[in-house]
Amino acid sequence: MAARTKARRRALDVLFEADHKGISNREDLLLLLQQRRDVTVAQGPFPAYASELVEGVAAHREQIDELLSTYSQGWTLDRMPTVDRCILRLGAWELLHNDDVPDAVAVDEAVHLAQELSTDDSPGFVNGVLGRLLELKPTL
Repeated sequence: MAARTKARRRALDVLFEADHKGISNREDLLLLLQQRRDVTVAQGPFPAYASELVEGVAAHREQIDELLSTYSQGWTLDRMPTVDRCILRLGAWELLHNDDVPDAVAVDEAVHLAQELSTDDSPGFVNGVLGRLLELKPTL
């Protein structure tokens, strides 16, 4: 498994934990991230890219959530499975705010996470929402 793929998975773990605990503000999310960096002995060192992902989502979460709410037709953020919501936040940040990752890779990696960790319908849902954001990216 590629290093960035592992980092995405570790970032997703932090975002999922934060969501499960009801952490929605930037400061508390960054505190949780720091705690996970400090306590990762069993999983090995916390990847720098995982930190970058969580920090990026924390910095842009309001905008990301607004976009996800707008373009996930028929689904509010609260109705989405937690893992799908977190995967979409991660993928949206990579797609919209990280120029080091090609757009197709950001979408493919998010879809892959959904295939591994969520329902049978989730990969198509994640692909559809991120695909829509990709279409609108020049205007966002």
